Amino acid sequence: MTRVVLASGNPGKLRELAALLAPLSVSLIPQAELGITAVPETGATFLANALLKARHAAASARLPALADDSGLEVDALGGRPGVASARYGGPGLTDAERVTRLLAEVETAPARGARFRCVLALVAPWGEEAVVEGVVEGVLAARPRGTQGFGYDPIFLVPALGRTFGELPDVEKHRLSHRARAADAARPILARWAARLRQPA
Repeated sequence: MTRVVLASGNPGKLRELAALLAPLSVSLIPQAELGITAVPETGATFLANALLKARHAAASARLPALADDSGLEVDALGGRPGVASARYGGPGLTDAERVTRLLAEVETAPARGARFRCVLALVAPWGEEAVVEGVVEGVLAARPRGTQGFGYDPIFLVPALGRTFGELPDVEKHRLSHRARAADAARPILARWAARLRQPA
């Protein structure tokens, strides 16, 4: 079993990524379990932050590292909250409070188009790097619906299904989410790295 460091302390991301990468012979380890502290997310884009986090974790653990930087982009807000999704509205707010604030801000918007974007950065201890991305389009619901998932899932409505991510069981969400699409692209890279690490020195 190949150990891969997850450069995140978000339990929702760990749960989803562990499930999405389950077909591989890798063990996803939160960086905190290895004594690695989170690096400040100072990048202006998902790509910059994902690479920043993955490089820090890989260098600290001397293991392959995976970092997820993702968020909600709302058309009526010019793409906000975007990279600031987890910090939207200021520090200390709960997911529910961020959702309430966001809905208030778009209450009178004529259109409610939005998308979830996920960038996964993979960094190997021998210096190889890869970046993959997943995007899913949707609209903002008028109110939160469902208790599944985390973050903005209860207000992200998938028009083709008529349900929010908060109303989808994991097995359905993992077929179409932004994180699932990024993980699909990441799996062959991680499989190749795991095979390399199993080779005798």
